[in-house]
Amino acid sequence: MIAHQDYEWLFRKAPVMSTSIAEDGTYLDVNDAMLERLGYSLEDMVGRRPEDFVTPETAERIEGEMRPAMRRRGRLENTPVSFVTATDEIVDCVTNAFIEFDREGEFVRTIATYTEASDQARANYKYRALYRSTPAMLHTVDGDGRIVTVTDHWLSKLGFTRDEVLGRPVTDFMSVADQRKYRDGRLKELIAEGEFNNLERQMVTKQGTTIDLVMSAIPHYDEDGAVDRLLVASKDVTSRNRAERELRRTLAENARLREELQLERDYLREEVNVAMNFGRIVGTSQALRRMLKRVEAVAETPASVLLQGESGVGKELVARAIHNRSPRADGPLVKVNCASIPKELFESEFFGHVKGAFTGAHRDRIGRFQLADGGTLFLDEVGEIPMELQGKLLRVLQESEFERVGDDVTRSVDVRVIAATNRNLEKLIVEGEFREDLFYRLSVFPVEVPPLRERGDDIVQLAQHFLEQTCNDFGREPLTLTRSHAASLKAYDWPGNVRELKNVIERAVILSPGKVLRLDLSLPGVSPQSDGAAAPESQDDDILTDNEMRELQKANIVKALKRANWKVSGTGGAAELLGVRPTTLADRIRTFRIKRPAK
Repeated sequence: MIAHQDYEWLFRKAPVMSTSIAEDGTYLDVNDAMLERLGYSLEDMVGRRPEDFVTPETAERIEGEMRPAMRRRGRLENTPVSFVTATDEIVDCVTNAFIEFDREGEFVRTIATYTEASDQARANYKYRALYRSTPAMLHTVDGDGRIVTVTDHWLSKLGFTRDEVLGRPVTDFMSVADQRKYRDGRLKELIAEGEFNNLERQMVTKQGTTIDLVMSAIPHYDEDGAVDRLLVASKDVTSRNRAERELRRTLAENARLREELQLERDYLREEVNVAMNFGRIVGTSQALRRMLKRVEAVAETPASVLLQGESGVGKELVARAIHNRSPRADGPLVKVNCASIPKELFESEFFGHVKGAFTGAHRDRIGRFQLADGGTLFLDEVGEIPMELQGKLLRVLQESEFERVGDDVTRSVDVRVIAATNRNLEKLIVEGEFREDLFYRLSVFPVEVPPLRERGDDIVQLAQHFLEQTCNDFGREPLTLTRSHAASLKAYDWPGNVRELKNVIERAVILSPGKVLRLDLSLPGVSPQSDGAAAPESQDDDILTDNEMRELQKANIVKALKRANWKVSGTGGAAELLGVRPTTLADRIRTFRIKRPAK
């Protein structure tokens, strides 16, 4: 065993400059080689701090870099320092140091050796100074992922001092997500792989702000070919990513609004329009005039209206007339066919839903009440609403408030309600199938729409109107009604009302091959008509069923499509050949489920 005095002798006589430093940072001992090179006595240096014998820059680095690194790692390797001799000569050195602990792990001393720098070492030192001051965001880690050095710009970006980062794992400054990504040795694996480019990472500043970075690295290898240093360059892309995220949010919002507008368009297509409700109110009968007086009386008020009448009398058209004559005419008229809504979708259809509210709710959707805000909501076939759902409708009618399905935000609406039914709601109340409070809420002002059989000469006027409209839609030469036609039309009972009359006229136009309207082929009990030529004898075989007439119309459309090479609109299209609007033809193609044969 070497005696303590022998240890001191070896330390003092060693040919390499060496010092022993106490825990408080002062010199405990300085060997002869060090004293001789710097020109100081042992008494000059013992008890004083290294900062008293180095250049100001080195003193700053001792305090800001070297001591923190020693505390964290317990050693220094090839670290440049510059001493100032007693004669003011600057001696550039490279130091290697380690902390000595006793058996109990208590600090004993720090031993540091110094080798005077060669020209290459001086160049390396100059490189380190340039590295720190470069305006790029750079940091270097060792093979274990601990930070060896960083640039001033890196520190500025993250808000730390050198004392707070040197010697610490680089993962300490990463986001929680990236820390998880590189735990369990995965950081060492990344370093061992060496070079990488444009890896996206997130770092957290001292203030807790997360910044987005793109990192690239080049490795330094030791004598065995293993990566012992990794120089990492980072680019702050936080602003760019934020702009991209904002752009994506904007595009998503635009897509949502576009879908909402498309939905609104689809809703509004379901309004009571010219094609579906026979165009306009036609007629001058007393029954019709009485109804129109009630329409005029209620139109300019905000009162709810209940339209009552048989199926096919034109309640939708009356609802449009009330809306058009009201102060809400510039607002939307939104129709809801209550009988066509499945029970499980009632709330969604009326009030809308948010994404994920139920299976199949892939996006937010506005309901009919919100769509009709500022306008009129037409509830057709209101008597078909299930009893258990009527309370939800009553609530929004009373309070003008609702929530979307799956949402807790209460929304307010300003909607005028017009309801229509062909059922006796008062009877349904007695039978327990309709809420009495809902009935009184809807029927503030009831309007009875008269059946066609009670409208006298209106029947002939309507028939003439439908005849002109149908000839135009079907691309036919104008046909006229004769007196015998008028008599037959007035004599018929019209159980299907105005809708049946329109269907009869359309069938007659389809089945009339010449210039004479063959009403006898579409209306029961009508004798064959002639334009002066001999009329064919009426036989049962001449009467076509409704399905046969539909097939005839379908065949005619297919023939036109084939002739137009399945072109629907434009010059030479099937719509032009048939003399109808392209939208009308498109609707009929869908109705008849006509598909172009596969090639």
